[in-house]
Amino acid sequence: MLQVGLGLPGSPRGAAEDFPLDQLGKRSRSYSVLMSSGGGDMEATQGPADSPQVPALIISEAETWDIDASSCMGCGHFVDWDKMPELDQQPSAQSQSLTQTSKELKKLAREGHWATNHALRARTYQQIIQHIPCRLVTPDALVYRDVASRLFGKQSVSSHPLPEFLGGCRMPTYCLTMDGVTAVKKILICLGNLFPDITYSPSLPAVVALLLHYSEDEAQCFENVSRLIACNDSHTSYIDQSFLAHQASCMTFGDLANKHCPAAHRLIASTSENVFEVYSEWLGWIFGDLPFDYAIRVLDVYLLEGQKVLYRIALALLRQHRLSVTSGELEVASVKGDLKAFVQNIREHLTVDKLLERAFGIRLFSRKEIWLLQMANRKALAEKGVTVVQRRQLFHLAVDMLNFRSAIVTAQEMRIMWSWIPERFSLFPPVLLFSTSENGYSLQRFYSCCEGYEPTVLLIKTTQEEVCGAFLSSDWNERKKSGGASSFFGTGECFVFSVRPETERYEWVFIKKPELTKAVPRSPRQRLPSPASPVLSTSPPGGHLASSNHLTVPVLQRAKGRLSPYLAIRHFLLPSKTASMFMSGTREGIIIGGGGGQALYIDADLYYGRTEHCETFDNPPLCQENFQVQLLEAWGFQNA
Repeated sequence: MLQVGLGLPGSPRGAAEDFPLDQLGKRSRSYSVLMSSGGGDMEATQGPADSPQVPALIISEAETWDIDASSCMGCGHFVDWDKMPELDQQPSAQSQSLTQTSKELKKLAREGHWATNHALRARTYQQIIQHIPCRLVTPDALVYRDVASRLFGKQSVSSHPLPEFLGGCRMPTYCLTMDGVTAVKKILICLGNLFPDITYSPSLPAVVALLLHYSEDEAQCFENVSRLIACNDSHTSYIDQSFLAHQASCMTFGDLANKHCPAAHRLIASTSENVFEVYSEWLGWIFGDLPFDYAIRVLDVYLLEGQKVLYRIALALLRQHRLSVTSGELEVASVKGDLKAFVQNIREHLTVDKLLERAFGIRLFSRKEIWLLQMANRKALAEKGVTVVQRRQLFHLAVDMLNFRSAIVTAQEMRIMWSWIPERFSLFPPVLLFSTSENGYSLQRFYSCCEGYEPTVLLIKTTQEEVCGAFLSSDWNERKKSGGASSFFGTGECFVFSVRPETERYEWVFIKKPELTKAVPRSPRQRLPSPASPVLSTSPPGGHLASSNHLTVPVLQRAKGRLSPYLAIRHFLLPSKTASMFMSGTREGIIIGGGGGQALYIDADLYYGRTEHCETFDNPPLCQENFQVQLLEAWGFQNA
């Protein structure tokens, strides 16, 4: 354990004077280093009785830090204190020094522990960022001073163009002075020089501006931002650095909004012609539209927990916005503007503490699973032709409202259904694979037309004019892997839905009941199923497809090149195996969903069907329980 003594007196005065100027220079590093001996506690060295108290900074290899708030080494040079929100009541003396584990620090950040003291926040930021793992060669404060002196020694900042990666990006200034705004521009220009691989980064100006409020000088702010950019944690990221990464983040947010904010998502899908264009502004809600005192509280937890926090905050904002409006109040042309105005005026709806409480009340995927989803979206964008060096452009809704033709659903209904589909697939326009009106009522022809396409959308129109269907994540060709026996396959991205008379989607039961993913207790010697394990199967009694409970469920299969959060192994260790019955196909018929019933069953003639409640999707019957098929269509994704 290392003890570092900082010979800087504290300031007991007001908010603005929580940042005492460092009389020893802008970046004084006059540290005295003492090593602890033995296994006992470390004691602070005692100075003369009349000398100022020397605070101690404890740094432990086990992520236990002591963050002292009694000094801040000259922070606040660039802050317009008249614009800064007033602090709440100052914390007690006991809370001025925090010796906490990383987990405890996250709890304190969420509770706003250092939101009541500028010096404490500045010291905390510095220590948190210094603990972020990053690349071995990461530009630091000394590099900044050298580059800045060469770039700005003889020319004014205004003579230097801002980096190209800022094209079209907002530059919020928050509570900075004009000198502070100039400093932000200088830091961004130096980042552009030292990180040439950055091609697009819309959140970077806001992060620089926020950190500058709590930095002792430009060089320290630059070093801290550089560490965020150069973070090399395998499943934690802070700042998107290319249009491809940014677009994938927007798609990932769209996927999460689709699952965690269904009411808001449905409202946006029904009032906006381009759902993705609305979601592409999600980072701007946080880093641009949120007031400073809200944005800085978000930064408190963001520095500790990474980009996952931003997804949480944006989802909480989206949910709250939905509660504040009705569909009649939201016009098609005003969706983006209405959301922007709502976030800018968030104080009228929600306190920052309540916003964070609701954000962390959302049961998101794990960091690794969100990373898998983001990588899957990046792969889809790359297949669409987007590259890491590409400049900003917008993708429009895949469904062409003018040319789309279906004998079962209207273009408007198809647009709503397409908004339910994972973002990486909805990039591609729909293509009709099979239709009973064109291909006849033949199950074998259905299979032959659909094989090779993944995923597919099944649409059914009954003789009673009801419409329902399913999104099926896996290729129907996988049914052959069980050697002709009946078995289930697919992933948790499958869902069933009804369109008429009611429009509703029913996802995998895990989505709304994540507690079901608690793994079945295993003995220490029990091995997890291998990612390459085949689907286990047994023939049903009598050879009939009468009950889904006679079919086997999948063990974890990781198809080559497939990335999905639903392929995490914990999703295949559910206490109830019937919760993983997604799709099955044999010569006798099709089953979608199982456990206590079947969400959809279609016979071999594609004529008679049945729908019931099932455990996999926890759905009611999608139409009349026993129905006759009037029309059936299967849709794929062009070039998916």
